[in-house]
Amino acid sequence: MSFFSGLFNRSCPLNLEGFVDWHCHILPGVDDGVRSMNESLEMLDVYEMAGIKEVWLTPHVMEDVPNTTAMLRARFQDLEKAYSGKVRLHLASENMMDNLLLERLETGDVLPIGNDGRTLLVETSYFNAPIKLNQTIETIKSKGYFPLLAHPERYDYIDSISSYRKLREQGVRFQLNLMSLCGYYGPAVKDKAQKLLSEGMYECIGSDCHRKEHIEIICDMKLSRSIMERLADLT
Repeated sequence: MSFFSGLFNRSCPLNLEGFVDWHCHILPGVDDGVRSMNESLEMLDVYEMAGIKEVWLTPHVMEDVPNTTAMLRARFQDLEKAYSGKVRLHLASENMMDNLLLERLETGDVLPIGNDGRTLLVETSYFNAPIKLNQTIETIKSKGYFPLLAHPERYDYIDSISSYRKLREQGVRFQLNLMSLCGYYGPAVKDKAQKLLSEGMYECIGSDCHRKEHIEIICDMKLSRSIMERLADLT
């Protein structure tokens, strides 16, 4: 390895200034994430100190956690009233690709992510692809949305770059979990995340924070300059 190559890949602190978090679970008391309003406010203080400018709150919606749009909006309004900091807050949801999502797509009862309102953050089981995966992708698109797959690097059943490329060809976009890059979910997930990042397959980045410990881990992360340059290209 040359001197310049080593310098380029030397680990440096992660710079979160101006970062937009596209995936987190800090809306209190609605899923497996933050439990209390005080904890949410403490985490948002850490976000602000780190320089993060915008956060999309994406609580789970699935058959096992059938949060309603009305309830999530009401809880989000409570958080907005309680929070007086500088981080801009937005509400969306992380939708399991199950029958509940198909039902809600029929009635338009979904919380899209992004300012244009045309993207749905979706997830699947970590171990098995949904039986109706292709049908659900096509239904999402037929309703005028782009499917944005949360943390694709974490799915055990997707085990080749060609499989990821096939999903991309179907119109599925990918969201990277930051903690995947530091090995938080294990070395295999880290390797896949780095490969997908090097292939330019990600559209955006999320923390997937469920508790204060997670944002503290992210704030302490160190990554190579090459990885940080690729992250800087993502919206």
